[in-house]
Amino acid sequence: MATKKKYYVVWEGKERGIFDSWEKCKKSIEGHKGAKYKSFISPEKAKEAFFGNPDDFLKKDFFETTLSDDELLMFGKPIENSIAVDAACSGVPGKMEYQGVFTANKQQLFHKGPFEDGTANIGEFLAIVHALAWCKKKKLDLPIYSDSRTALKWIKNKKAKTKLEQNSKNKQLFELIERAETWLENNTWSNPLIKWETKAWGEIPADFGRK
Repeated sequence: MATKKKYYVVWEGKERGIFDSWEKCKKSIEGHKGAKYKSFISPEKAKEAFFGNPDDFLKKDFFETTLSDDELLMFGKPIENSIAVDAACSGVPGKMEYQGVFTANKQQLFHKGPFEDGTANIGEFLAIVHALAWCKKKKLDLPIYSDSRTALKWIKNKKAKTKLEQNSKNKQLFELIERAETWLENNTWSNPLIKWETKAWGEIPADFGRK
C-alpha cells in the first residue's frame, strides 16, 4: 500500500516554512531548542496551519481525518482508562525505542532503548509484552492499544516472526525478543489488546512525534 503524502509545517526551527518531506523538516528542527512542527495530509491544511496559531494545531485533541461523520461514529472513541504503546525506528533496520503511556494523560509508564539495528514492529511487539507484564505485576486488566496490526498478530501467535537477521549490534534486542516470547508462553492475561484506529482518533498517545 502506498504511503500517503504528508506536508510538514515548521513554525519554529532553523528555517520556518512548509516542507514536502520528513527529511527536509528534520533538517530544519534537529538541534533547535523549542522547535514547533507538525505534519498534515494536504497542502491546503498545511498552509492554513502555517499562517495560523501553532497552539491551535498542536493541542492534544487536534488531528486530521478524511473519514465521514458516520464513519467516525462507527469507530466510537478510545477507552481513556487504558495503556497505549508505540515504537519509533530511524530506518529499517535502525535505532529503535519504545514506550508505554496512560492513554488519558500521556503519562509515561515505561521507556526502553534506543537499540541498534531494530525495526518498528519488533519495538511494538516488545512494548505490548512490556505493558502486559507491567499490568500483571500490578494486578491490572487495563486495555492495551497498539497501532500495529503486525505486532498484535505476533502477540496472538506468541512469536515475533521478524525477518530481521541477528548481528553483533542487535544481539541484546534478540535476547529481549526471546524473553518476551518466553513470557507469553508462560503467562496468561485478561487485558483486551485493541488496534488503535489512527484514521479516526489521530496519532496514538504514545507516539514519539517524529512523523
